[in-house]
Amino acid sequence: MWSGPRNISTAMMRAWENRPDSWVVDEPLYAHYLTQVAVTHPGVDEVIASQENDWEKVVAWLTGPVPEGRAIWYQKHMAHHWLPHLRGPWLFQLTNAFLIRHPAEMLPSLVAKMGPPVLRDTGLPQQVELFEAVRARTGVTPPVLDTEDVLQDPRGVLARFCAEVGVSFDERMLSWPPGRRATDGVWAKHWYEAVERSTGFEPYRPRSRTVPAELEPLLAECMPLYEELRRYRLVA
Repeated sequence: MWSGPRNISTAMMRAWENRPDSWVVDEPLYAHYLTQVAVTHPGVDEVIASQENDWEKVVAWLTGPVPEGRAIWYQKHMAHHWLPHLRGPWLFQLTNAFLIRHPAEMLPSLVAKMGPPVLRDTGLPQQVELFEAVRARTGVTPPVLDTEDVLQDPRGVLARFCAEVGVSFDERMLSWPPGRRATDGVWAKHWYEAVERSTGFEPYRPRSRTVPAELEPLLAECMPLYEELRRYRLVA
């Protein structure tokens, strides 16, 4: 699952982890990303120390056997971690899907965590590039989930998504115990406070689609990319 930041990516990981047939991994390319790009994320040194930094070793693991003999491996990726030198055929060994959120809702939340972002920090250019690469290689349109749709109808949208990726839907995806998980990255203390309190997908609450003036140029860059992906979103 190639996500942008500040959406429901961790809640989606919770949903899949609550299935007994699934294993999850939390942003396995994050440490490598931080060794390559100067960003003001919280806990940079701790993240780098917590994960394998060699992207080729990470990719070999991600395309290998599912841990603990599980049937499904849900890989939560941030699309902006997909740096140019990570392009390669390994991507097509995975079933690729995309999770998006309206930029006007995402950007203020991202600013609060890392300061003023630029377009590449949103993951949207990388999501579009990935989407087009997968579609061109496979001849199939990969699944796109919009956060708003998932929150408005979790059961319906997740059931449709499961059907698209060839697995059965499990009701246990809709609720989970609160708290932190051993599978959460060490960055959980900086980013996951809301999902740690959650026991399921929160009902969708419409938010203002007006951003502060300083974010308006970035929002204008984001919108065509978001709208291009949203054209293909799955709905129940």
